[in-house]
Amino acid sequence: MDINEKDILQVSETVRKIESETAKQMVGQKELIRQVIICILAGGNVLLEGVPGLGKTRLVNTLGGVMGLGFSRIQFTPDLMPADVVGTNIITRDKTESGMFSFQPGPVFSNIVLADEINRATPKTQSALLQAMQEKTVTVANTTYQLPQPFFVLATQNPIEMEGTYPLPEAQLDRFLFKLEVPFPTLEELNEIVNMTTGNRQQEIKAVTNSEELLKIMETVREIPVAEPVQKFALKLVLATHPESEYAPAITKKYVRFGASPRGAQAIITTARIRAVLEGRYNAAFEDIEYVAYPALRHRLFLNFEASTEGLTADAIISEILKEVENSK
Repeated sequence: MDINEKDILQVSETVRKIESETAKQMVGQKELIRQVIICILAGGNVLLEGVPGLGKTRLVNTLGGVMGLGFSRIQFTPDLMPADVVGTNIITRDKTESGMFSFQPGPVFSNIVLADEINRATPKTQSALLQAMQEKTVTVANTTYQLPQPFFVLATQNPIEMEGTYPLPEAQLDRFLFKLEVPFPTLEELNEIVNMTTGNRQQEIKAVTNSEELLKIMETVREIPVAEPVQKFALKLVLATHPESEYAPAITKKYVRFGASPRGAQAIITTARIRAVLEGRYNAAFEDIEYVAYPALRHRLFLNFEASTEGLTADAIISEILKEVENSK
């Protein structure tokens, strides 16, 4: 399909409506909301990290209602089992009283699955989501079931240093398109939050889209062109996260153990297209690549002990990598 001005305007208008309705339940966090929407339109999963009480669960719940999608919530706890997530076979009886196995779908069978406090469950349970997040299917007792479309996992987690949490497996982290850090509200925002949640000022939200319309938008935005120099810039960014790469700057070689996988490159290109549309442009630009690089790469960099002792973050290293790659354009 060919994308035209009408398609661009339609996508932008739909996103503006989603943001406007979401703002009725969320104070501030405009950039966070925009990034979550970008990730959803890219068909990806989102990992939201922040201390308790910042509205992570509220945001996901609100977006599910605004987008008119099926929504389910899984509260991850240490005793949660994989069958509690994907479902299980149970014995049922037909009219002849003969016993037979029947599949009972788990809460993962929905459009938006909120994996609440995902890092409080054991790695075994966390891994139950791997197939769903990548292939949009689940397999139980050698039978594979297709999940509803569109399908997204929006997971929340507390910082790893907090008590009672487990680090997510690297393979699962890589299946999140974005990792977004939820900032603490400002004084003005905190005041508005208190007024909204302790009084009777909450507004009802309404659905402004549905699954069919979202699927069309997701198909449309994939047609946004990416010029070869822009794409190569993104690919060099990913290669520059690998210490052994010829594109790796000194900071990567000193502080990074492992760099981003090819999924990192896919995430950058896919979401840069959507960001371009939301900015009213017909093609992805260098600034779009720079904008999405942080959420697309921060959870795909594994830093060494030296970086930890010096207090370096993945974002700080990504910033230096961006400067180095930009200078070599």
